[in-house]
Amino acid sequence: MTTLTLAIVIVFCIGYFFIAIESVTKINKAAIALLMLVATWTLFMINPSDYLPSAVDGQIASVVGETIERHLGSTATTLFFLMGAMTIVELVDQNGGFNFVRDVMQTQSKRVLLWRIAFMTFFLSAILDNLTTSIVMIMILRKLVSEQKDRIIYASLVIIAANSGGAFSPIGDVTTIMLWNKGVVTASGVISELILPSLVSMVIPAYALSLSLKGTLSSATVQMQTNQVNELTATQRKTIFFLGVGGLIFVPIFKSITHLPPFVGILLVLSLLWTVTEIFYAHLKAAEEKNAMQKRVSQILTKIDMSTILFFLGILMAVACLETIGVLTMLGDGLNSVFDSNHYLITGIIGVLSSIVDNVPLVAGCMGMYPVASTGDMAVDGIFWQLLAYCAGVGGSMLIIGSAAGVVVMGLERITFGWYMKHISWIVLLGYLAGILCYWAEKTFIF
Repeated sequence: MTTLTLAIVIVFCIGYFFIAIESVTKINKAAIALLMLVATWTLFMINPSDYLPSAVDGQIASVVGETIERHLGSTATTLFFLMGAMTIVELVDQNGGFNFVRDVMQTQSKRVLLWRIAFMTFFLSAILDNLTTSIVMIMILRKLVSEQKDRIIYASLVIIAANSGGAFSPIGDVTTIMLWNKGVVTASGVISELILPSLVSMVIPAYALSLSLKGTLSSATVQMQTNQVNELTATQRKTIFFLGVGGLIFVPIFKSITHLPPFVGILLVLSLLWTVTEIFYAHLKAAEEKNAMQKRVSQILTKIDMSTILFFLGILMAVACLETIGVLTMLGDGLNSVFDSNHYLITGIIGVLSSIVDNVPLVAGCMGMYPVASTGDMAVDGIFWQLLAYCAGVGGSMLIIGSAAGVVVMGLERITFGWYMKHISWIVLLGYLAGILCYWAEKTFIF
């Protein structure tokens, strides 16, 4: 490792450390992430030819520019997907679309609500994706739980259940989508062999969290929502709900038909929903128009949490720099040489690493490092590839910034890195290891 490479890694680690102690420094994590982005790429420019052989003489600006733009383009698809999904869910929520879902889940028992949240999030994330599901469930939680100290426990479970549910579905997590598109796993193979380990990885943390919840919920939140004025009819609210959630379900179908990136499908759904709500509100009386203005897309767009978007931008682009300088590939090669024949250990460690750095470049690196074999553990639907899907998805729950779902929930519910690590990380690790053990038992005694 060269001195320049080491300097970039140190800068990344220092930035990561300050993100971790945000609750102590009171410095917004987005500011640190953006500094990491600028600092890592600025150091990279000291001698870019070390990493990009074609970046010499007059070609430096164009070659480096193309590299950054390629990573930025990949990052932007995630950011636009996130902004579109957040807007759709907020629009459905503001217009009462989740009211009947809230009514179905409503209960006075804290523990009963926890299990309802757990299973609904788990299976919904397999149909939609873990990021969108997390946003939906947080919006519902805000209607059901008024006390912040209880809600952050439920919100933490949403992160766990969303990532576990996304791991066994070919469209539930971005890393599983990558493996599926690459052809190293099949939809039937992932679903049939990973659903039980994924369920175990969710149930164990859910049970542990249920022990910390006792008694009943306050009815203040439910009463407040019941009395809320809504200018739309029940039919119109349900129309918005089914257009919004149904549209989100349609996004992977749209991708499979058109082969366009998922964010294009999200923008299609947003534009349709925007048009429909504008039609609904166009016929309101003048007295109702003032309240309705706050529920239209033009106003909802101003409420999007841009600090979360910028944090995502900073983290993903800083990790892209690590990928460009070859650090992630070196790490993967090191794992391969140390644990040559034990794919359970290799993928298990990759899963732990995915809670520290973004799992997308890790999985991308693994797909580039390990060739697909005709038979054995490295074959299509082999142990290595299925475990990689499980570990990269579920492992991201160990730290709150280890997954897109965690980052979004962190921003929406103001959960600190330290609180999550102290109260949640260890039970996620237990579920994670239990899921790997469950998968081993499946492969040993069943499949």
